[in-house]
Amino acid sequence: MNQFLTNIMENLTFVLEFIALVAVLVIVAVVAEKLIARNNNSGKNNSSEKILTTRKTAMIGMFSAIAGVLMTIELPVPFAPPFYGIDASELPVLLCGFAFGPVAGVLTEFLKIVIKLFFKPTSTAFVGELANFCVGCAMILPATIIYHMKKKKTTAMIASAVGTMTMTVFGTLFNAVYLLPTFAVMFGMPLEAIIGMGTEINANVTNVFTFVAFCVAPLNLLKGAGVSVLTFVLYKPLSPILKASYENAVKKTKQA
Repeated sequence: MNQFLTNIMENLTFVLEFIALVAVLVIVAVVAEKLIARNNNSGKNNSSEKILTTRKTAMIGMFSAIAGVLMTIELPVPFAPPFYGIDASELPVLLCGFAFGPVAGVLTEFLKIVIKLFFKPTSTAFVGELANFCVGCAMILPATIIYHMKKKKTTAMIASAVGTMTMTVFGTLFNAVYLLPTFAVMFGMPLEAIIGMGTEINANVTNVFTFVAFCVAPLNLLKGAGVSVLTFVLYKPLSPILKASYENAVKKTKQA
């Protein structure tokens, strides 16, 4: 806990910028959710239904805790340097987003990082955590928005595919333009040295763009595809429980 607070104070400006970005994406998710609700209910008045209820908040907390623990478990991949790893933390986030909407997805994505930091403090002055949040939201936001426009199996497949491709493209460009140069400066390592680590694995890696094309893009594509497949396997068995929780929350909100 002390280490967690120390890291925050040492990087307070960056942390505040991180929180501001989270707030912007939450606002985007809220607007999207309101528009989806208006469209799906053909103009009916749904002002009594809240974006967040007590029961939904509890479910977000539960999925965030699972995601936070999963985020600490990274597996190496043979096509990327050892500082890249793959984890399953987006799985609970996508399940929560499919069940409860884009806002729940973005909040779960953020809270999983907060929870992860209690188990495993940042080693990158929160830059790595910011990258994880941005890349994760690049999948979660479009996937949950598309799915909630029309909740069907085919829509879920399209939503997951779009989310995976968005995450892959955004994650690749984000690494090339921001993340790799930032890490090079942060650790006092020439960018060429990082690229060289990729060249040792794949001779086609000769610059930052081939690095992200051959190392980062396959990683995000593999992660998105894996999360999508597991979501299809798990969502249907879990949906009765999640649906019951949501309907009870809505019912209690209307009675209050």
